[in-house]
Order: sequence, then C-alpha cells, then structure tokens
Amino acid sequence: MQPSQADPSTRIEQALKIVRAVVFPVDGVLNGGRITFDSRGGELCSISVRDAVAIREGLKQGLMIAVISGRDAEAYRPLLENLGVSDLSLNSGDLLKAYESFRDAHGLTDEECAYIGDDIGDIAVLAKAGLPVTPIDGADYLRNRVGYIAGYEGGNGCLREIIELILAQQGKWIYTEQPQEESETES
Repeated sequence: MQPSQADPSTRIEQALKIVRAVVFPVDGVLNGGRITFDSRGGELCSISVRDAVAIREGLKQGLMIAVISGRDAEAYRPLLENLGVSDLSLNSGDLLKAYESFRDAHGLTDEECAYIGDDIGDIAVLAKAGLPVTPIDGADYLRNRVGYIAGYEGGNGCLREIIELILAQQGKWIYTEQPQEESETES
C-alpha cells in the first residue's frame, strides 16, 4: 500500500481485509525501543500485556505472526514461543531478507503482509509490505513512507491496535460490542 492522500480510510480498510500476516521487529515495536541488561550482561525481556494478548488472539484467529530482529534478540525466544509465535528470526542481520524468507515460506504476497517498523532499519521492509505501519513514536521520516500511523507507541499497545484493527475489519475480533437491536414490539 503506497502512501496516498486520496481517501485514506478506504485504502486502509481494503488493505486490512486482505492481511494474513503481521511482521515486526523486536526493537522499537515489541520492546518499545529499550534494551535492558542485568549485571551479567544478559538481556532482560518484557512486553506489554495488551500486546501479548493481541498476539495470542491473532494467532487463535488464524493470523500469522512473525518476529524478526537484525541483532541477536534470542533472549525473546522463550517469551514469544510461550505466546505461540513460531515464526522467529531473532538474529537475521538483515530485516528485509528475514521478511522475504517468512513471506516466501508461507506462500504470501506482500499485499497480504502488514509490517510495523519504527526506524531506519525498517525502511526496506516498509516499502515492500502491503500494509506498512509505524507506531506513533516511530521516527518522523517514516510518516510519509507508511500507510498507517498507529495511535500507540511501540512496546505500549501498538501491536494490539494493529492486530485488533485487522481482525475487526475481517470480522474476527469477537470482543467488539454490537449495538442491541430494538425489539419490533414495544411493551
């Protein structure tokens, strides 16, 4: 989805309807751009509970989730596997190659993939993905390179927002309140 000023809501709705996979990096999107180490140099991992719930619900509803990293982020593997994510490339060195490998392995087109990125390392993947997204705190120069700017920060609800939008547009987000219809006969 190329950024456009013409009728953006319709273009976004159309893109959301065909997304089958959400791909995102650890840094900036899953962890909020913070890397914390213990006194021995081991990485400490944490993610938003809301994002975790959305990842599980997305997988449950048939959405493919892939997590990639250009650096060694293997410390996140147990946490992500516990959530049910099996498509992990946590030390790829090249985000575009990791994205293309995931896409090709699942027989997906770029249009069927949403990619959430927040910084310069994500530019090449954002240019390919059918639904390129950046969190509200993504680098300013990404704003004109994406189809959607999330209302939440990376690591703080951005994943939840995007997964929920996709599932809602596809009629798979079962937690949306439906207006009650008035009965035909009133007492």
